[in-house]
Amino acid sequence: MGNTWRKRVLPAAPVALVLLAATGCVNGGASDAPAGAPAEARSTSVAKVCAKPERGPEKAPEGAVTVDPGKVGDLAAKTRSNPAHTTFWLRPGKHRLDPDRYAQVIPKKGNRYLGAPGAVLDGRKVNQYAFGGSARDVTIRHLTVQRFVAPQDQGVVNHDSADGWVIEHATIQNNSGAGLMAGARQQVRANCLRKNGQYGLNAYKPKGVISRLVVEGNEIVGNNTDDWERRRKGCGCTGGVKFWAVDGADVRDNWVHDNRGTGLWADTNNNDFRIEKNVIESNDGAALIYETSYNAVIRKNTIRRNNWVEGRRYAERGDNFPFATVYVSESGGEPRIHARTKKIEIYRNVLEDNWSGITLWENADRFCNSPANTSSGDCTLLVKDTDRCAKPAISTAPLYSDCRWKTQRVDIHDNRFVLDKSVVDCTAKCDRMAVLANYGTYPNWSPYKGERVAEAITREQHNRWYDNSYVGPWKFVAHDPSRVLDFGQWQGAPYRQDKNSTFRARGGGRDGQ
Repeated sequence: MGNTWRKRVLPAAPVALVLLAATGCVNGGASDAPAGAPAEARSTSVAKVCAKPERGPEKAPEGAVTVDPGKVGDLAAKTRSNPAHTTFWLRPGKHRLDPDRYAQVIPKKGNRYLGAPGAVLDGRKVNQYAFGGSARDVTIRHLTVQRFVAPQDQGVVNHDSADGWVIEHATIQNNSGAGLMAGARQQVRANCLRKNGQYGLNAYKPKGVISRLVVEGNEIVGNNTDDWERRRKGCGCTGGVKFWAVDGADVRDNWVHDNRGTGLWADTNNNDFRIEKNVIESNDGAALIYETSYNAVIRKNTIRRNNWVEGRRYAERGDNFPFATVYVSESGGEPRIHARTKKIEIYRNVLEDNWSGITLWENADRFCNSPANTSSGDCTLLVKDTDRCAKPAISTAPLYSDCRWKTQRVDIHDNRFVLDKSVVDCTAKCDRMAVLANYGTYPNWSPYKGERVAEAITREQHNRWYDNSYVGPWKFVAHDPSRVLDFGQWQGAPYRQDKNSTFRARGGGRDGQ
């Protein structure tokens, strides 16, 4: 999975509800807002799923098979001996699998697993996986799953990314790898995904595409306890949630906080995302990365105090790249790929006291068939055969355009950006909004050398800021990291960004570039 940030040139019952945060902006109404939606309010409210999970049934539902915590392996054994579509009720207590690392539960189609209050499935740091196999339409509710030791990039619940699973009101915590994998039509609702070694959720399917994924009302906190970026420098394999090749996702009403690394990260050929009404705060890295992907709506989120650790780390090294809290990397709107929108639209969000704001970035050396492409050899969704992206054909239409993931058709409007440097404890480089690319150099047959991509992303690919509100000492970066602008220069020729936006440079704390 892709490395984060710039991809450097060679030589990522009730649902918890979030009340909408006030933007103080105008012209931001969504034409597809549901009837009767609550009015925006300045305060936000997040249900603390981990602190108070919903209790499961105290008695076995009629017809359910009761699972005994006193019998080691009882859950897996009863799953094997009962037919598909069986409901299992796990009694209170600590349930254990056989003491073999592969002794997981293999559900049958339509099975339901319901935990009584206090029901825990404990891997005891012995078992790698809790639930696996290819059965569809499995449901897991009200169950704590903990202390499993999945390897890197693998998951504990739905290990094999089967389709149609529903995971609700579960606590999945203190596992290695990912707490949870995802398949098509999966619903992940009102869960506590806490303190897992790599991810809370890894939405990755080795074969095929994950479609119609719902991640709603979860608390996703404290993940990446094993600090994989330090163990495998530049792996781009950490954070609260990672999405890979997901076609259609609704990510809403979640509380994503205090993860080591990125909060939400969509990496490589994702499409048709709605990321809305989440509270994303106090993550060590970016709140959101949308990378080498397409067509998304990012709206009505409250994003605060993110990227303090990673942003400061690079600034202290003297790096002048605008490391962002919302980072759009080689991603954009593409009308030829079916989705609910034809662009990336970022609007009616509140970003407060983060390390920098929104960066739109494109690596001129990252394209299909380039050695600088870190996305495991993948190509864009517009080119099926990567080998076509080679000289001389790549230098002419249509491959010149289609072999490159482009940051294009991004609209950033009606957001409120607030920065107080004294809160962030920052003297430099935490105040950036940016649209830029690098100077293309690699490989030697690349048709994107020089400033071609920098000119395109800055002035030709329909990336626009407008109708935003800024409070604080914001600066703006255009074309390349060396061009740092004030608000007047950003609004003026040749960039002409942030038409009808307002700028009030107060609350800046200690200023400095």
